[in-house]
Amino acid sequence: MDDASRVGEARRHAARLAHENGFEEVEAGRLALVVTELATNLVRHAHKGRLLLAARPLRAEVEVVSIDEGPGIADVERSLGDGYSTGGTPGTGLGAVRRLASEFDLHSSVPGGTLAVARIRSRMPAQAGGDNAICVGAISLAAPGEHVCGDAWAFAVHGNKSAMAVVDGLGHGPDAAEAADAAIAVFQAEPMVAPRQLLERMHARLRSTRGAAVALLQADATADVVRLAGAGNVVGRLVSGTSDRTLLTQHGTAGVTIRTPDETLLPWPAHALLVVCSDGINTRWQPDILVPVLGRDPTLAAALLVRDHCRGRDDATVAVLRRKD
Repeated sequence: MDDASRVGEARRHAARLAHENGFEEVEAGRLALVVTELATNLVRHAHKGRLLLAARPLRAEVEVVSIDEGPGIADVERSLGDGYSTGGTPGTGLGAVRRLASEFDLHSSVPGGTLAVARIRSRMPAQAGGDNAICVGAISLAAPGEHVCGDAWAFAVHGNKSAMAVVDGLGHGPDAAEAADAAIAVFQAEPMVAPRQLLERMHARLRSTRGAAVALLQADATADVVRLAGAGNVVGRLVSGTSDRTLLTQHGTAGVTIRTPDETLLPWPAHALLVVCSDGINTRWQPDILVPVLGRDPTLAAALLVRDHCRGRDDATVAVLRRKD
């Protein structure tokens, strides 16, 4: 968001997503105001601002993520007050964004920058997961110069249990995306199958593609355990305020060559975020950077890692889940 003309471009993209997802006029208008406010803030006040928009058809919602690299907000509570605006924007400030959004969360540090996530949900029946014990969030970015992302992710949440798949198709571009999408289709068919069995099915399905690195996890909030199976350089971390554990998968490439899949069972510490990253994210980030967002919307943690640790030369994905409070 480096020019005022990008605000109108973002608003038009939001209008298209609203139409494609069956938003009524009121919900489409709410989305337009949220996008306009966040985009205008980035242009007027932020350094290296980015605005990400994505539709979530199963939830009948559009997600808007605002990311910048400074200067940050010194008084977050004041900035979220109704009517507070430093630039006279149409929505009259971040307080309006919070009020208009179905879900909203924001994290800011000075001079690090500000991250915000807003979701606008239509009045259509949606699988919002309000009774689930686990919440999730993720961000994928295509490699520079590409129009499709060769990474893919998916979650399935059922009560106290959740399954997660993060897939990195070899290389980038359309062929990598084809491999990643094929793997996700296998996951979506039966997401609660044991990770080891899912990996075997993906390996067979991906033989007609260039192959992919895969991480498959199941998290149980009642038993406090995480099950993991995978192949290649998709890396997981379990991060809390007191612990940090790296979750590694076996060597190989699904669809090309892997050894007989094994499955790892790990404890899930209280308050720990389960974070999975493709190799477009530098893995040497310090766990304390996530402490301020441990109990927040998981997409904020994903946005923070994308902002500060994206390598910038490949597809990049961060997927995060945590227990609800």
